[in-house]
Amino acid sequence: MADLRAGDRRLARWAIAWGPPWVRRVAPAVEEAAEHTKLWWAAAGVMAAAGGWRGRTAAAAGVTAMATAEVLSNAVAKQLYERRRPPQEWVPAEDLQDRPDSSSFPSGHTAAAFAFAGAVTPVWPAAGAACAVSAVTVAAERVHSGAHYPSDVAAGGALGLAAAALVRAAPRLLWRRVL
Repeated sequence: MADLRAGDRRLARWAIAWGPPWVRRVAPAVEEAAEHTKLWWAAAGVMAAAGGWRGRTAAAAGVTAMATAEVLSNAVAKQLYERRRPPQEWVPAEDLQDRPDSSSFPSGHTAAAFAFAGAVTPVWPAAGAACAVSAVTVAAERVHSGAHYPSDVAAGGALGLAAAALVRAAPRLLWRRVL
């Protein structure tokens, strides 16, 4: 376990320091778009407005999965496991402004992103692929900005995909209860 923790720290430190200058310029825009799930609400609005029945269904599935993931990550998992964020001295001073105070584990941004993409993909694969690229970008930004360790992001991704699977299975499970 100590080796895993040490590897997680080494990878985080490398990811925070990595990148050409354009990455540091783009990362704040990605973080801002993902803040308070704005990116996913905007995607849901576009899908619902432009995608007909499939778009509305995909948007509803994405928003439901995103909300489920937010509850599971922020209201449950973060309360069960307190973890400090990567040390501030690893992060460039200009990137330290909006650092969260909550537990680092798991990444709620990543959970919401992967839940949204995971729920949209079965309904509308092309839109889901675009959302998946955005979700991976959000996950990478969370490590690169020093807000999370890679294991926080991996756990957030897994939690998000589990929330998407739960939302996808919920109608069948409820229908079985009724019959």
